Amino acid sequence: MDFSFATAAEIIFGRGVARQLAPRALVLGSRPLVVTGRGAARHAWLFADFEARGTPVVHYVVQAEPTTEDVAAIVELGRRELVDVVVGLGGGSALDLAKAAAGLIPAPGEALDYLEVVGRGVTLPGPALPSVLAPTTAGPGAEVTKNAVIEVREHQLKVSLRSPLLLPRVALVDPELCVSLPPDVTAATGSDALTQVIEPFLSCRSNPLTDALCREGIVRGARSLVQAVQKGSDLSAREDLCLTSLFGGLALANAKLGAVHGFAAPLGGLLHAPHGALCAALLSASLRVNHAALSAREPDSPTLARLDELGVLLTGSPSANVEDAFAWCESTTKALGIRGLSALGLRKGLLTDVVRKAKQASSMQGNPIVLTDGELTEMLERSL
Repeated sequence: MDFSFATAAEIIFGRGVARQLAPRALVLGSRPLVVTGRGAARHAWLFADFEARGTPVVHYVVQAEPTTEDVAAIVELGRRELVDVVVGLGGGSALDLAKAAAGLIPAPGEALDYLEVVGRGVTLPGPALPSVLAPTTAGPGAEVTKNAVIEVREHQLKVSLRSPLLLPRVALVDPELCVSLPPDVTAATGSDALTQVIEPFLSCRSNPLTDALCREGIVRGARSLVQAVQKGSDLSAREDLCLTSLFGGLALANAKLGAVHGFAAPLGGLLHAPHGALCAALLSASLRVNHAALSAREPDSPTLARLDELGVLLTGSPSANVEDAFAWCESTTKALGIRGLSALGLRKGLLTDVVRKAKQASSMQGNPIVLTDGELTEMLERSL
């Protein structure tokens, strides 16, 4: 057995741990660049903490999922202001941009020199600036991954800047930061979190360490996703989703994902729809198409047994199987009000191009079987 595992230098989990954000950053540097999403009032406590410590900050607000234009702007800002530590507070967009800034501010050149697929894919030189990250959504697990997802508008694609140098020095995961999330955002990001423990569990690159994280994450996410959407103030449910998200980030960074995220990259660039909503729309169809493909072409694959086990993990019933996994995903999607891809803007005439682009995505390499164009098209059609 042969595998490796890399993550943040330190992970701190618990209610209220976000209060450590400023002091932890100031151990690593004296000129912080703080990256947040929209809604400055939500982040006022952090700026007040830096101010109380006599530390001025450089602030960058990312308005939506980060683009190459955002990357260029924040790198120019960070170099001009001579920042020496990066703080990310927000959803996956803020954390991804914070990681990109930490890696690129000290590096020569521009983002396209280092981006996958549409860039030159040059290895990012070190060292990166140290970073401290705190998520405010329980979804992408970006606080413990070594990639930053960036939209390249001219190619209508989302691709990754990827390097172990992007792993933060400290990840602070505080369920209290998620309590104010509205139900629709909780549903989309929570569905993403659950997908990110299911896909690595089924991945052709899974290993015993990621399996343990995924099994625990699936159970916690399945039992608490609907509760967190319906009762956002339930901190126990929020804790479960934050752990699911954290475990998903750890797993995907070390075992890869699958067809759901393979499609989410080109669809995100094409439709400008929230990443979590895309994953939620695709998950059920991905399970069905993968099960059919494995049954037809690789009937001895151990992933078929894992799909049956997935039914047990999702439902809590020891007699459950893959059909129960399908039923659970479909009923939960309906209960959460998840919309199909057509409601998010996908038209049938675009399917061929989306399939072509998805086959190039890094996440597709983790799918348990190589899907044919027809199977990939079927997955999209089932998700409309």
